[in-house]
Amino acid sequence: MNIFKRLFRIGEAEIHSVIDSFEDPINLTEQGIREMKEQLGESIEAMAQLKALCIRKKNEAEAEEQTAKDYYNKAVVIVQKAEKGEVETSEADRLAKEALKRQTSSQEHAAALQKEHEKLNADCEKMQTNINNLKSSIAKWDNELNTLKARVQVSEATKDINQKMTQMDTGSTVSMLEKLKDRVVQQEALAEAYSDISKAGKTIDEEIDAMVKNNDSEAEEALNRLKETLKKG
Repeated sequence: MNIFKRLFRIGEAEIHSVIDSFEDPINLTEQGIREMKEQLGESIEAMAQLKALCIRKKNEAEAEEQTAKDYYNKAVVIVQKAEKGEVETSEADRLAKEALKRQTSSQEHAAALQKEHEKLNADCEKMQTNINNLKSSIAKWDNELNTLKARVQVSEATKDINQKMTQMDTGSTVSMLEKLKDRVVQQEALAEAYSDISKAGKTIDEEIDAMVKNNDSEAEEALNRLKETLKKG
């Protein structure tokens, strides 16, 4: 059990130290828990057999107690028959003595069986306690294993990210970003230049018409506002 005690302390250690200590801590832990579960199954089966034997001894003890009572009652009946003259006294005494002897033997046997039953019952209780402790330990180890798996996954993911970050060429990345920024600025300037060229390409008549239309629109709006004012007046 010492190896398992050492094994299941790994949940308290750091992941990297665990990996350094064991070649494959998760598989080793899972194997240990499987073995404990097998042992638990065997213990439960053994306790069932022990309990069955305990019950059997109890039943045998009760049966012997009843046999002892039966022999005593038979001795009483025999003596009563002799007192009534139904049987000869000497024969009655002989049979009554035999019945009482068998009563005593049955009582002694019943007492021995009762002691066996009590011992077996105590053993069952101890075994039940051990099984309960083992169940509790297995549940605890299962939880620690799940925690360990999660920590290993986080550790591996963090390690991969950090490794990629260390391998990344920071200077090259910054240079690419600067080039991209310059390209965007150039594209924006080029778009503005094309807009200016487009505006500059209009004829004088087009500019005059645009201005006239704009003025007519403004005049129309002013006229509408004047009419609204007059109506209110």
